[in-house]
Amino acid sequence: MAELNPFKIAQTQLNEAAQILGLDKATHELLKWPMREYRYLLPVKMDTGETRIFHAYRVQYNAARGPTKGGLRWHPDETIDTVRALAAWMTWKTAVVNIPLGGGKGGVTCNPKEMTESEKERLARAYIRAAAPVLAVDRDVPAPDVYTTPQIMAWMMDEYETIVGHKHPGVITGKPIPLGGSQGRGDATARGGVYCVREAARAKEMDATKMSHAVQGFGNAGQFAALLHCEILGGGKLLAVSDSGGGVYSKSGIDPEKAVHHKRETGRVAGLPGTEPISNEDLLELDVDVLYPAALENAVTADNAANIKARIMCELANGPTTPEADKILFENGVFVLPDFLANAGGVTVSYFEQVQNTANYYWPLEDIHVQLDRRMTTAFHDVHTMSTKEKCHMRLAAYLVSVSRVAEACKLRGWC
Repeated sequence: MAELNPFKIAQTQLNEAAQILGLDKATHELLKWPMREYRYLLPVKMDTGETRIFHAYRVQYNAARGPTKGGLRWHPDETIDTVRALAAWMTWKTAVVNIPLGGGKGGVTCNPKEMTESEKERLARAYIRAAAPVLAVDRDVPAPDVYTTPQIMAWMMDEYETIVGHKHPGVITGKPIPLGGSQGRGDATARGGVYCVREAARAKEMDATKMSHAVQGFGNAGQFAALLHCEILGGGKLLAVSDSGGGVYSKSGIDPEKAVHHKRETGRVAGLPGTEPISNEDLLELDVDVLYPAALENAVTADNAANIKARIMCELANGPTTPEADKILFENGVFVLPDFLANAGGVTVSYFEQVQNTANYYWPLEDIHVQLDRRMTTAFHDVHTMSTKEKCHMRLAAYLVSVSRVAEACKLRGWC
């Protein structure tokens, strides 16, 4: 369906903010489109001896506030429009947490679940050979995303350094710690989201220590959200988790550590002892205090938004809610923490990684957590203040904060 095209959704969300901000036509048009985008064909020899051709992308959406920054996704349904949308959201994400970066994104259309480690390495190196001319620590910096890992980032960094002939660790973030990665990067996306949930609970005068929660999507961010929710908030009960193969539910609560262990041992959450099956669709509609959508785009639409019963919805996934659903959720009193605020912890710690790589001085984990908490808390209150002032939902408020910052940088540069 056309309305579920992620880039059309991103543009629709921008248009609403632009109208309220009164952006002039040139600035609005500049922010509606990527400033640069690249497409690559990557020939990769597979273990069978055959050569497969992979379609790949890199979008540098806007660099007014600094070098573009954004993840690299490997997914069988990856498209240029998905990458454009994610690059746009990354532009607003870096602006809303007020770090000196622009927004970018990359993707490869592939199914890494069907690839061996050696095939993944050859694909990673092929991507960097193609994209290296447009990457640099002061130009565009990739990071891990869906189905890419610290090991894949390590291969990419090594290939880049081989090409340029010198050490350049800051050009790739999300690396293993022995190769210049940052402490705290693994759980940063979820941790930042839970910090936002904590602030939302305070704003809504809810007892954070007693909030039930459910996690839709049990990858890296979802698993850490399950683990960190009770730790950071001081209590709560995990009622359900799900992945692409279905979900599990327990009225008496699920031990998050056991759920994570089961997922890592079996590759899925289904069959977790002491639980009953639940579909992804039914999980989204559970009566919980906090819902964490942590899978892919368009999970909450006009078709199911009216059935969402959560008091707070913390979007750890990118683009899980359509514009039509946003209006319904707002009218029904669901407090949505929008993706490019709620999941900005990842890019924030990636920024910390760039800073540490450049200084060749590395921070202890406690400092990472303090700095992340400070930035996420400030960003939440910037957005919440705007939401209260404009009497609008949090996503629109986040757009008003971030778009105004990017527009200001564009104007100061004389671009519009």
